[in-house]
Amino acid sequence: MAEIYELLHESRGKDYRVEAATVAGLVRARHPAAASLLDVACGTGAHLRHFAQLFDKVEGLELSDAMLSMARTAVPAAVLHGGDMRDLSLGRSYDAITCMFGSIAYLKDTAELTATLGSFAEHLTPGGVVAVDPWWFLETALDRHVSGDTVAVGRGTLTRVSHTERRGHTSHMVVHYVVADPDTGVQHFAETHTLTLFTRAEYEEAFTRAGLDVAYVEGIQSGRGLFLADRA
Repeated sequence: MAEIYELLHESRGKDYRVEAATVAGLVRARHPAAASLLDVACGTGAHLRHFAQLFDKVEGLELSDAMLSMARTAVPAAVLHGGDMRDLSLGRSYDAITCMFGSIAYLKDTAELTATLGSFAEHLTPGGVVAVDPWWFLETALDRHVSGDTVAVGRGTLTRVSHTERRGHTSHMVVHYVVADPDTGVQHFAETHTLTLFTRAEYEEAFTRAGLDVAYVEGIQSGRGLFLADRA
């Protein structure tokens, strides 16, 4: 599914270039000399390839081997690391650390959230900035949400439909894909995601416990806002 990931989200109006530029601007408002960046859970490199135009040195961390392979193609000059953000230990520091597209919500509880943000803090240079694009908050998440999109791919068609429901403090999302191609026929794929619904207060407390001063910027990142933090 990694091959169609960007295509689908771009068809839904996601602009990786604009998002990267927005985050870079917010980082530099706090740290004007920021030159190095680590993108945690970098996926296929969709944001990272634009960050590479905005920072002197960029690196990425990704758990999925398939997505990491695509990121290596998308950003050949970047140093990319395979691994889980919960085990972050790279032995180097960065002026900016980003975690985009709600990926932070794959952490299962506030203990993991605090520990992971603490690892981010340990990888910052003096004056460095952490930027986290959260998933929906517990207080704002929709229940039983359905979405669907169809996009042309060459001579074929790709359709994505999803159903998301709240289960306690999680979003349980089931996604189905149908790919129709003149040569290979029709193929069907499905995947399930479980994303933790932290409250805004839980995020802010986790940043503080991790030794970071945090601010929440509203009105960007698909309406979910953005957390910006630096060392306390």
